Amino acid sequence: MEKETKVYCGSGKKQNETWCKATINIDKIKDHVQEFNGHKFVKVNINFKDEPDQYGKDVAITIDTWKPEPKVEQEQEQKDLPF
Repeated sequence: MEKETKVYCGSGKKQNETWCKATINIDKIKDHVQEFNGHKFVKVNINFKDEPDQYGKDVAITIDTWKPEPKVEQEQEQKDLPF
């Protein structure tokens, strides 16, 4: 499986154990907008950093670019007889 380059699109700061504030750069996500049932969305990964960066941000946001691998055709295996 090939490792893809991460597309960083925002950052934020953890406010407490259950809440963080973040900013997302619209220009970086516009090429990754998907549509499903007439709704537009962008899948993102939100990760908490071990240590804050130079700006005090301890949350990183990246575009979720994962795509499932195509399924191998199993029909051909079922057509072949086992003998």
